[in-house]
Amino acid sequence: GLESQDLNILRLAQKRHKGVVILVNKWDLIEKETNTARDYEAAIKKRIAPFSDVPVLFISALDKKRIFQAIEAAMEVYDNRSRRVKTSELNELMMAVIEATPPPSVHSRHPKFKYVTQLPTPFPSFAFFVNNPNYVRDSYKQFLENQLRKHFNFKGVPMEVYMRSK
Repeated sequence: GLESQDLNILRLAQKRHKGVVILVNKWDLIEKETNTARDYEAAIKKRIAPFSDVPVLFISALDKKRIFQAIEAAMEVYDNRSRRVKTSELNELMMAVIEATPPPSVHSRHPKFKYVTQLPTPFPSFAFFVNNPNYVRDSYKQFLENQLRKHFNFKGVPMEVYMRSK
């Protein structure tokens, strides 16, 4: 199972903005039923929250099972970490998302989003320009991050979402 040391490694990877793939080795020794892998993956994802989008693969180094899938997953996470999204594409999609699900008001004030851009960092980070960043709640920032992950495939990679005044 997952130990506290594993969780410390995950936190360190997130802090340093590194991509993560979780490999469960010695899968050949497990008594398997129909949903064993799915149940075990769900238990892992519950334990590692908030790292919910980390790929989890079950391998057997001894039997050489799913080794190439592990390498492919690592390469995909690496590509996701260095992915750049055009500002026009980003704005087109995210402004539609914001319009469909507007942010909640704070003290009867509604934050108005102007545009969004990807920052020139070695990991995915995005700046949303808004009339007053203090009016954007953390839950809405998390919603925007989830939408970015969903639409642009940033699976396995920590990302930063900033609110800036315009």
